Amino acid sequence: MARIRSVDGQVPQSLRGSWQLTLTPPGACAGPGDLHGISDWVPAAVPGTAASALRAAGRWSETAPTPIHDRDVWYQTRIAGPGRIRLRFEGLATLAEIWLDGSLILTARSMFEPHAVAVELGAESELMLCFRSLRAELDRPAKRGRWRPRMITPGSLRHMRTSALGFMPGWAPEIDLVGPYRPITVEAVSPRIVSADLRAGLDGAAGRLTARLTIDGHADSVTLRCDGRAVPLIARGPGQFAGDLLLPGIAPWWPHTHGAPTLHAVSAEIDGARVDLGRVGFRSLSRTRPFEEGLSLAVNGVPIFCRGAVWMPPDLVGLGQDGMRSLLMLAREAGMNMLRVPGTTLYPDTAFYDLCDELGILVWQDLMLANFDYPHDDLDFSTALTREVTAFLDRTQTAPSLCVLCGGSEVWQQAAMLGAPRAVWADAFCETALPALAAAQRPDLVVVPNSPSGGALPFAPRGGCTHYFGVGAYRRPLDDARRAEVGFASECLAFANPPDPGTPGPSSPAQPDWAAGIPRDRGADWDFATIRDHYVGLLYGVDPAALRIRDPERYLDLGRAAVAEVMEATFAEWRRPRAPTAGGLVLMLRDLGPGAGWGVIDWTQRPKSAWYALKRAFRPVQILLSDEGLDGLHIHILNETAEPRDLTVALTLADRGGRVAAQAERPVALGPRATLTLTSADLLGRFFDATDSYRFGPRVHDVAQARLSDRTGLVIAESFHFPGLRPITQDAIGLRADPETTPTGPALRISTQSLALGVQIRAPGARPDDDGFHLAPGTSRLITFPGHTGIPRGVVRALNSTDNAEFGHDG
Repeated sequence: MARIRSVDGQVPQSLRGSWQLTLTPPGACAGPGDLHGISDWVPAAVPGTAASALRAAGRWSETAPTPIHDRDVWYQTRIAGPGRIRLRFEGLATLAEIWLDGSLILTARSMFEPHAVAVELGAESELMLCFRSLRAELDRPAKRGRWRPRMITPGSLRHMRTSALGFMPGWAPEIDLVGPYRPITVEAVSPRIVSADLRAGLDGAAGRLTARLTIDGHADSVTLRCDGRAVPLIARGPGQFAGDLLLPGIAPWWPHTHGAPTLHAVSAEIDGARVDLGRVGFRSLSRTRPFEEGLSLAVNGVPIFCRGAVWMPPDLVGLGQDGMRSLLMLAREAGMNMLRVPGTTLYPDTAFYDLCDELGILVWQDLMLANFDYPHDDLDFSTALTREVTAFLDRTQTAPSLCVLCGGSEVWQQAAMLGAPRAVWADAFCETALPALAAAQRPDLVVVPNSPSGGALPFAPRGGCTHYFGVGAYRRPLDDARRAEVGFASECLAFANPPDPGTPGPSSPAQPDWAAGIPRDRGADWDFATIRDHYVGLLYGVDPAALRIRDPERYLDLGRAAVAEVMEATFAEWRRPRAPTAGGLVLMLRDLGPGAGWGVIDWTQRPKSAWYALKRAFRPVQILLSDEGLDGLHIHILNETAEPRDLTVALTLADRGGRVAAQAERPVALGPRATLTLTSADLLGRFFDATDSYRFGPRVHDVAQARLSDRTGLVIAESFHFPGLRPITQDAIGLRADPETTPTGPALRISTQSLALGVQIRAPGARPDDDGFHLAPGTSRLITFPGHTGIPRGVVRALNSTDNAEFGHDG
């Protein structure tokens, strides 16, 4: 059902009062009466977790987290009455008992299921929450699965409906998540409470809003309103009202890369009382080909190349929402139009989907199932899972951002990689029950049985969706991104991405805690820094192990540049007009802690080199270069927007010092949602060995630059191709950084006489709008610093430069 935001302006109220928390040995206190005499209580914030409360009290640290699952955790507060109210618990982690005035009113065994209970209050009532020891429950004898994953431990976790966060050594910090981590609200029990079933659809240019309202009590008049238009709802039975509101010419909702994510307020009037039903977006969603040929989505009939990252909670300790908006804004700024919530985490708060609706970011939502052989044949488990999915679809029913509902992460892959046949790993719940649940509440969603799935083996790269780590963990050459013919990479390109200098936490391989921040697969004899080092050697022809010892700072500089190069090259391959790939989601958006984690944003929400690379790779109006061997370079021009574009494309091939071997430019008119591919021969009008494939003589160029400009001459996209190793020998290249006043404010013009590789801008306290980019010989770039009123103090460097160009002033 759609979420009721307010009735006559009255919103559900958070439970007032001060909370306290205490820990007891598991089972030591059967009920609140056994807590008499315990004085060791600490203040607690609700919503929140025991870890966040203990941290605030100085009794727990995320840098050295102590276990909490081995204790019972008690919360207490007092509620003023009297009267009859309804208590709503949006999230309880995990084995919870709710006591009111010494009486047990609710028992819960799922972290993911909301609960509501009507109660009668006295003049003042005592509310107590007990979270029983999860460790004690996990240690009980339980039926073993047919396979046991290595990433998540212990195996008994498969019986529990709780997050895998905290149970993945080497992958995420071992933080125990316990407590009322989502809001507890109180509302009056009233005969005017409404439930609403809302369906928003788009057929061409016409929207349709279908509503079914259930009212406790009698109503003479019920009206549905949206976009300044209204329709009376017809009584279909006692307390049941339904109808359709047709909206010709309604502004549709788009992913932000393809249009405006327009939302429309919806309300109902019931005998003059106004019920706020939130906002809806009108969009259609479809597949453009059979799932077995690779997942491919179209929004409003337009195929969408989905790009983005895997989402992690912004607050891994308290599970709060602080930092969520800023993270989503960074994702949007980087051109990401999809985020995937993996089955190893938890369902985000409703505010997450509201923000994704607002920002135009599609959401791929896994069920909270990952790796294990789950006991779907157990009635209690399957019933709880069905309630969980139903509750999730209820509260996200009006979210246009939600587009993919997936049966979980690497469940099918885990069993298949251990050699199990399809009859073992393809569970009926994900194949049949999940699509039926979605059809009943969100028929507009695309349902995917598992991530990955779709091929003869779940992890086959071509069919359905895949977790592609050919380029990456399996250390394949860059052209494997083409050879694999990836259909849709719902997870890809994981590296140990070094944070920028100055980020709190370990900053050098020489530090003893550096290795602790590097992700690794449990039991593997390598980690993801090893993977990054492989591509440093491949791209730059250096020995990273020796460089790490001799010059750790340059080692990290080359590591940052390598992951950026690999990400840009991979997405350039996948976004080619003839590529079969319809999407790629990087593992992952942000780090879970200090150090060189998988995140393209570090744990302090500072972008890393990979974030800047993705920002360049994800531009809606884009130019790409691909190496086609004997057919030369292909120049691909993309326009994902709804507007035609008059552009100029230029190609320059030069040596590192700036001597031009060949160049040409041409005006092009690109229609809406259109692409164009030119060969280097097309553009140059003659033969030139742009890819160094024929080798009739010595190569005369070190770099090819393709440049795309708009009608004003502004360069809006660039792409680079190197026919050999990147020339990183350090020399004086004439690198400069000069302040410049522009119509939009102060900027920094960075220029170079010779080729500048991996230009780095270091400005403590300020963030440039681009970093780690290349500059072709004799060219320049204007750089701004978002949120900064002037030019900060800093320095510009390049991988192949001995120059350091200082700039700016304090303030």
